[in-house]
Amino acid sequence: MKKKTLVPLIIFLLGICLVGLIVYKTDTHEKNQRHILAQLNATTYGERIKNEIADGIGITDTLEQILISENGEIHQFETIAGNLMSDSIESVQLAPNGVVTDIYPAEGNEAGKIDLLHDKDRGEISCYARDNHTVITQGPFKLKQGGYGIAVRNPVYLTDSNNQEYFWGFTIVILRVPDIFSDSLYALSNFGYEYRISKTASPWSDTYKVVYQSDGQLTHPVSYDFKIGAESWRFEVTPKSGWRNNTLIAVVTGFFLTVILLLTVLTRVWLVSKENKNRFQILAHTDSLTGINNRYGFDEAAEKIIAQNPKAHFVAALFDIDDFKFINDVYGHAYGDRALKSLAESMKAFFPPNVLLGRNGGDEFCILLPDYTFEEADAQLNQFTRLPKTFAYQGTEHHFSISLGYAEYPAFASNHSQLMRCADAALYEIKLHGKNGCMAYREGLQSGVRKQLGFALKDVSEHLPGAFIIYRADKEDDELFYANQEFLHMAGYKDMDELFRLTKKSFSNLIREDEKKKIEASIWKQIDNGNGNDYIHFHLRRADGSYLSVLDHGRIVESQQYGKVFYVLFMDWEDMKSHYSEKFSG
Repeated sequence: MKKKTLVPLIIFLLGICLVGLIVYKTDTHEKNQRHILAQLNATTYGERIKNEIADGIGITDTLEQILISENGEIHQFETIAGNLMSDSIESVQLAPNGVVTDIYPAEGNEAGKIDLLHDKDRGEISCYARDNHTVITQGPFKLKQGGYGIAVRNPVYLTDSNNQEYFWGFTIVILRVPDIFSDSLYALSNFGYEYRISKTASPWSDTYKVVYQSDGQLTHPVSYDFKIGAESWRFEVTPKSGWRNNTLIAVVTGFFLTVILLLTVLTRVWLVSKENKNRFQILAHTDSLTGINNRYGFDEAAEKIIAQNPKAHFVAALFDIDDFKFINDVYGHAYGDRALKSLAESMKAFFPPNVLLGRNGGDEFCILLPDYTFEEADAQLNQFTRLPKTFAYQGTEHHFSISLGYAEYPAFASNHSQLMRCADAALYEIKLHGKNGCMAYREGLQSGVRKQLGFALKDVSEHLPGAFIIYRADKEDDELFYANQEFLHMAGYKDMDELFRLTKKSFSNLIREDEKKKIEASIWKQIDNGNGNDYIHFHLRRADGSYLSVLDHGRIVESQQYGKVFYVLFMDWEDMKSHYSEKFSG
């Protein structure tokens, strides 16, 4: 064989072997990357689904706590259940001694009043829950109103006069499928995945039953397993396009005939691999909502900076949004996210580029200021804390405040972790002293005081034994800000949106027309005379247009966000006369 033939043949054969090796390595790498990404998505969204189901279970926990506190009775069940309902909840039920007696909503659910412990389809698993003190889920089953549901039964145990525990019955919630986890599944589908949610048929079974799945076929799926009560759940995903990147393989194979094309393909594969690696690194270190470092990215960068400059001074700060739960509850989680993004943008705008910014999770953020001492950081951090912070809701800017704690390295800490613990201790010290402020760490402060902050504004206001509102203390603009559930119930408003709509968000529109001038004049006369509190009797307008005789006990307070506001408690005048008749008669 001539040389001009042999050499090209050898090169061709070697080229085939080399390209074959490259194709194999590329295929393996791409499959590994897809497995890693699929497993990450399965874990992330599996955990979300678990939490979404847990939120539904939380309703049964709430009912259980009420039963325990009220010695096995729930007054105003329909009102309580109505407040717990959401779009993904089919019904809320009570089953004393295992017999369903109360269902909300009642209409269309009459057939649900059954003896769970002796029902042929529900008896065995219900008895298991009772005997093993565990929450059980059963389903999916077809709902009479259409769609499918999963029943969550939480056994409740009380103690008798002899301090002996006994089985009271079940608190139950019926979750709509797939409504309960539709957001997670919608997002995963948009990312290009097929999915399947399964659970064990019973706590004692290893056989999995499909709860919900996408239309496509799952091939060699990755999975995330979790427990709900005594039952095992499994969330499986697989890419819609499969595990292999057939396009890339075809391209690489097509270019192996010449050395130039082979090199071109190798370069392209290298660039694609590098791009994917960089993209994954960015995703792993960046908070998707705010665009700044996530906790992992911040901690890694902070440790690196301090390690490279061990003798330099650093100041670390931790801060969070005051009463962030209240923002989420009143305005919704979408607007809570707006507040978080607004705060992150203010951080970027206020601090210089060399300052490390991060979000720890939830509403907690962190900052590392390089080459700063206490004295140098104090003015800047106090200024940032006082800086007005807002988010938009229905065309109106709403203010919020933050609490911030900070500490210095190496004055109080020898490493990054210790530095952040000191900042955390300072943060929760300022929160214990009224929030909306900035505090430096000092000797004697201890981390771990979070448990002392267990009551948010909404928690307190919703459990006050009385009707409660907040409105602006302005003679020209008496805008309503907030009303607790007790007030809404007293005045017959179904929610705050209806209250705001019918009153045009004005306190004066709650006063009977013929009393307005007299009542408003009396309130301001008391305030102008230097009284911290005002007391006034008037007729409160109800949602249906009727009026309720009430005693108004108001206090004027200075608010960081809204200026002067009134905090007002209302008491039913007739009820007061009936309970304190001897005082009224005098």
